[in-house]
Amino acid sequence: MIQDILPKFLDNQYKDKKPKEGDYVFCVSDAGVLIKDSDELLFPKYDGSNFKDLIYLFSIDDDAFFLSDDNTVTSDDAPEGYVFKTMHQLRPMAPMHMVLAAATAWHLYIWYRDNKFCGRCGKKTTHDKALRMKRCECGNMIFPKIAPAVIVGVTKGNKILMTKYKDRAYTRYALIAGFIEIGEEAEETVRREVLEEAGIKVKNIRYYKSQPWGFDSNLLLGYFCEADGDDEIVFDNEELSCAIWADRDMVPDYGENLALTHEMMQVFKNNEKF
Repeated sequence: MIQDILPKFLDNQYKDKKPKEGDYVFCVSDAGVLIKDSDELLFPKYDGSNFKDLIYLFSIDDDAFFLSDDNTVTSDDAPEGYVFKTMHQLRPMAPMHMVLAAATAWHLYIWYRDNKFCGRCGKKTTHDKALRMKRCECGNMIFPKIAPAVIVGVTKGNKILMTKYKDRAYTRYALIAGFIEIGEEAEETVRREVLEEAGIKVKNIRYYKSQPWGFDSNLLLGYFCEADGDDEIVFDNEELSCAIWADRDMVPDYGENLALTHEMMQVFKNNEKF
């Protein structure tokens, strides 16, 4: 997780900063994200003239990352030795801090892309010089979109409720998840989502930890809870392809240290305190 990359340090405070030679550039097109064609995840670097309209994103240690707001580079004219890959293709790559950098940069790219024009008056927005914010002359101030959602580990003794999404690119087992609705506290979202997706009531809701998830512009809030009463699963086949109670030894370890969902599954599998 981007906040767990120690000993490396993430500085995500916005700065009105110009790129220097050797800074990383996050270049996006309809074909995906431009990366070096190798087993290691590396972005192209700025050489003084190869990218236009660069916006500062963040720094990791001494490495600064910028977004190219040009978006005219395509698969046909990508620099030699570089290819476009989707965010789904980047997810299993290494090193982890660069995957997380890509997810955070993607989150900001989506926000910049979707806010070129003001939703209040329709005029073109401009970049603020002091804050990570888009401004409009009508007075509208637009900050990055962050959508809060819950990840829920529902347990029943030595079993945990695992699910698979329906019609998603991600086909592995996961936990119940859902967005927090307006006017709803996170714990109520836990109760609602588990009941809607699995037909189960829960009790003893405990907060575990949070994770910024730039792949989908989310802030994930992890909770564990227990089945309350009837534990028969009646899953929502519009959202899920399956839902099962899994013993600890049935919980898969996908060898991925990226997602909060997987971490929570391993915490339960290894009978760690949560």
